Amino acid sequence: MAQVTVTINDRDYEIACDDGQENHLIKLSQFVDKRLRKLTDAIGQVGDARLLVMASLLLADELSEVYTELGSSQNQQLTSSKSTSNFGLNSDDLDLFTSRIENIVENFQQSKRKFS
Repeated sequence: MAQVTVTINDRDYEIACDDGQENHLIKLSQFVDKRLRKLTDAIGQVGDARLLVMASLLLADELSEVYTELGSSQNQQLTSSKSTSNFGLNSDDLDLFTSRIENIVENFQQSKRKFS
């Protein structure tokens, strides 16, 4: 088992991973850090826990969109009567999820403006 130090939101974390996966883990941490920085630029520092929850939701939303796109490609090959399944969500659920995340970000931006 290998140990890797990753830096996310200016904090170092010791993470264990399988031997040979160190570079992959570092790239993943850089990806997460980049998303956190974009989020922090938009809403400011709102505390590590809240920031990580929001970033997780945004990353889940991005992943969900990818699954939707993949599902759409597969649906074009299948009959149109079959529905796309993404974590058990249909496209209406995904639209609602995306809308809620956008509302969360907007609320945080408004809160930031009030306290600035």
